[in-house]
Amino acid sequence: MVTTEKPEYRVVGTRPLRPDGADKVTGRAQYGVDIALPGMLYGRVLRSPYAHARILSIDTSKAEALDGVRAVTSFADLPIRDEETVVDIGEGAAEGRWMARLVFADDKALFKGHAVAAVCATDPHIAEDALDLIEVEYEPLPVVLDARESMDENAPLLHPDLLTEEVAGFGVGDVSTNRPSNIGKHCEFAMGDAGAAFEEAEIILEREYETSAYHQGYLEPQNGAAMWNPDGDLTVWVSSQGPFVVRAQLAQLLDMPLSKVKVVPMEIGGGFGGKIPLYMEPMAAIMSKKTGRPVKMIMTRQEVLESTGPTPGSWVRARIGAKRDGTLVAADVALAFESGGFPGSAFVAGARCALGPYDIPNMHVEGWDVVVNKPKVAAYRAPGAPQTEFAVESLIDELAEMLERDPMELRRQNAAVQGTRLVDGTALGVIGNTQVMDAITQSDHYRSELQGENRGRGVAMGYWGNGGMETSALANVNADGTVSLVVGTVDIGGLRATHAMQLAETLGLTYEDVHPKVVDTDSVGMTSVTGGSRSTFAGGWAMHEVGMDLRRQLEARAAQIWEIDAADVTYGDDSVIRGPSDGDKERSMTFGELAGQLAMTGGMIQGSASVRPETVGVTFAGHIVDVEVDPETGKVDVLRYTAVQDVGTAIHPSYVEGQIQGGALQGVGMALTEEYFYDDDGVMRNSSLLDYRMPTALDTPMIDAILVEVPNPGHPYGVRGVGEVPIVPPLAAIANAIHDAVGVRMAKLPATPRAILEELEPDA
Repeated sequence: MVTTEKPEYRVVGTRPLRPDGADKVTGRAQYGVDIALPGMLYGRVLRSPYAHARILSIDTSKAEALDGVRAVTSFADLPIRDEETVVDIGEGAAEGRWMARLVFADDKALFKGHAVAAVCATDPHIAEDALDLIEVEYEPLPVVLDARESMDENAPLLHPDLLTEEVAGFGVGDVSTNRPSNIGKHCEFAMGDAGAAFEEAEIILEREYETSAYHQGYLEPQNGAAMWNPDGDLTVWVSSQGPFVVRAQLAQLLDMPLSKVKVVPMEIGGGFGGKIPLYMEPMAAIMSKKTGRPVKMIMTRQEVLESTGPTPGSWVRARIGAKRDGTLVAADVALAFESGGFPGSAFVAGARCALGPYDIPNMHVEGWDVVVNKPKVAAYRAPGAPQTEFAVESLIDELAEMLERDPMELRRQNAAVQGTRLVDGTALGVIGNTQVMDAITQSDHYRSELQGENRGRGVAMGYWGNGGMETSALANVNADGTVSLVVGTVDIGGLRATHAMQLAETLGLTYEDVHPKVVDTDSVGMTSVTGGSRSTFAGGWAMHEVGMDLRRQLEARAAQIWEIDAADVTYGDDSVIRGPSDGDKERSMTFGELAGQLAMTGGMIQGSASVRPETVGVTFAGHIVDVEVDPETGKVDVLRYTAVQDVGTAIHPSYVEGQIQGGALQGVGMALTEEYFYDDDGVMRNSSLLDYRMPTALDTPMIDAILVEVPNPGHPYGVRGVGEVPIVPPLAAIANAIHDAVGVRMAKLPATPRAILEELEPDA
């Protein structure tokens, strides 16, 4: 661990056990699939067999007549279908007209697996049988599966009313027209004069790069249960990253007041951004309303892969201009992201992050969000950044080779520092970019000698801006001197623990004195999605504010007991409340002593906070990887992996290391084995975990994590979000290592054995 100067903490920085651990290892934890309600019905979904087809008719009469079937629903039952309202879902936005058509196909199915109708029955097998009785007449339409092909003016239109929307930038350009196309959105950013700078550059490199779509790979499939009560209240149980954004989307889709929708968060078996959009929850709600009974729905693994949101497939063209001394003077990046059947990929984030690690005076980045006949994409850990930074980091490595420079030395020469402006105009604050680069070059891994034939070493940097957003919390002081903490943040990766640790630190208590609980949307204030590397940061602010609220109230209560002015009472960081001496007698009480007197001196105390902090600390990461490539089979073995990251302050170092290791492993999958493989008709041919090859612990060595702590001055404990950026460097680091091993540059990922052999033997 590399640490700059920071305060000494009592709880922050330790490694206590997580409060939900016992429930999860003993099977007591309740996930969405564990919901069992009286009279519960079971729902299943009929999905389009075509990637693009007009729906001419739907006849559900035979299914409805099947014994045991209680309801059938389709797009016609959605009350809100054409609203332009946009719902903020944390990592992205849900637009009303597209959101409804994602839940159910309207007049057209836009990807293979697009939901057409749903049925519920007294038994899941009956519901499955009923699907075969629903008669749908389709008119197949031409399929478009690639972003660049879809941008062509002669490509088949997915939406006859889709006009390109200008969504970000400085008004550099505006491609909006009144002519429908498959380009849903466009952004453009510029700093300096890239065109003029390229004229003066002594070296110019330009390459094109492509990546597949990738799935988040969570173990628990999407699920949801709904009960629409006779009084009009809707309760939904779901394994989601954001119960409040589920509530907002349901209220919008079902034309209901927010106050009539309650969402109960269950434990979640992974998400990584993929469990934010709605899929089956509205279906279950509508069928519950029709039947007056609760309805539960669970996706199959094939449905998860074919019908939920992966990352966008991408095309990126990157161009870099430099002086012969290695100084970067200009950069130009163009990117087209596949958004799936509806607009809304993370192409703007990809544009903003592409050049993040570097101080380049003249930059231009332009991006397009393009609809294709694939499932609507969703967020996945630093959404958009792995694709664009793969391109830039590959090009930086090629430049270093051309200049015969150490690849990290060249990066260090051009590193972004405090005050550097990103392409979107953001001026960087206190950051740890150079500290990460220095930690890489000083690491045992980087300084070691790599021996052996067909072995190579690669490095790459990554940047992510992190998020803030809204978090609320309540804390109740108990008479036994403990605190019951109530939060609305879905726990992914140990958030109960890190929240409790920061509250304990604020109050001067032990970690064991704080008991956190995740509650439903009726029981705590608005809390945004668990994602975007925001939850420990914003949650930490909420814990600090809750703790300070309790401290002030306890000071006032002690003053009341002592019959003195509250201004003369101080709550110490050691959790001792002190007042001025009464003669020879000291006035002091511990937290526990005062807590025991609350009930008899005015009642118990509750602290509350709702925060929306904007002092986010951006973060940087750098990865080193050694690989061995078999030139006869094209197989790549990862031999050694080290991930270095600025983590601000590591609240719980073990969880921070786990986030880094998990993100790196997922990036390895993106680089080497994972891909969405479609045939020409738009049918995914590897929609199982047998054929969609995610790496496991058997495929990689232990991933070493080096934590660099450059505290974020915009947080009471220096927190920077850590969960997003570790997935950014692996793609380029592995591609660069493959080049070092066998001399070929992989411009298209994943670098499967087949792809590597095609590069090694192009004429074979």
